[in-house]
Amino acid sequence: MQDKPYFCPNCRSNRIKFSLMTSYSQPFVKDALTGVVTESSESNEIFQSEPTIQCQVCSFVGNEMRFVKQAEREPRTVTQVNPTYV
Repeated sequence: MQDKPYFCPNCRSNRIKFSLMTSYSQPFVKDALTGVVTESSESNEIFQSEPTIQCQVCSFVGNEMRFVKQAEREPRTVTQVNPTYV
């Protein structure tokens, strides 16, 4: 994962809440008549060349670069706030 800001290209409101999506493969053997699993192996993570990210606000799923490029197109601006308390 890159150390760059994300911005959801779908809902365009989320910049902070995301999930990293991963995939696993688990081989198994089933009985042809009953459908019962007769043999199972350890699960193995399937490595991806580019991470898949999910927005936790709208559940949009896309590759990491979509989120990074959207943040570059619409950067967050810092505004100075001088609160006055009465």
